[in-house]
Amino acid sequence: REVEILMFLSAIVMMKNRRSITVEQHIGNIFMFSKVANAILFFRLDIRMGLLYLTLCIVFLMTCKPPLYMGPEYIKYFSDKTIDVSIPSPGGAGGLCLLSPAKPQPLWQEELDRDKRVTWIVEFFANWSNECQSFAPIFADLSLKYNCSALHFGKVDVGRYTDVSTRYKVSTSPLTKQLPTLILFQGGTEIMRRPQIDKKGRAVSWTFSEENVIREFNLNELYQKAKKQSKPREEGPEQPPALPDGETKKEK
Repeated sequence: REVEILMFLSAIVMMKNRRSITVEQHIGNIFMFSKVANAILFFRLDIRMGLLYLTLCIVFLMTCKPPLYMGPEYIKYFSDKTIDVSIPSPGGAGGLCLLSPAKPQPLWQEELDRDKRVTWIVEFFANWSNECQSFAPIFADLSLKYNCSALHFGKVDVGRYTDVSTRYKVSTSPLTKQLPTLILFQGGTEIMRRPQIDKKGRAVSWTFSEENVIREFNLNELYQKAKKQSKPREEGPEQPPALPDGETKKEK
């Protein structure tokens, strides 16, 4: 019987790992289902040992939370009312520092509408979501590769700002399949999102890998268009050509 339980849980681990992106996710799935198998075996051996093991697992999950991504990124963090901006740190080396504005900034929707030529890719996330934590370094790497003056990356914590999740119809329930959600905004208007929502209001399964994001959101094409749009603004007005030395304009 114990062998059947282990084989069944091993099959679940293999199915679960098919959607895993990083090595950390694979290892996390293995440890999680190993704990489930141990709990079942302990309960079969002695219900008191099973309860003790289950209690220890719950305490461990509540006290030892997985670390948040703290690496380099070029992302604007939105709240429901103010905007915190991630900018390159003065120390260089590609690091970033998070500056909290001294004065309240415009509503984040106004930031999306401020320049119609700017395209935004915004991640709706929650810190308690393992999928969001696994996707954080991927999204940060994409922001470093593709961010420019006409293509920006942003994040908003819908686990904290529930009114934003309600407005954009992003479910934050513990069993949701909508975290993280990526939405592409152009001119302040939503163009597309992943994962998609079907007619029954359920999220369509989608893997948040770097390749899928680049392909589905056409990031290479968006980046090239954004660079072309930003060139006229960066170059500024044309300066008149300089006259050769000793040559002056003749008066009529």
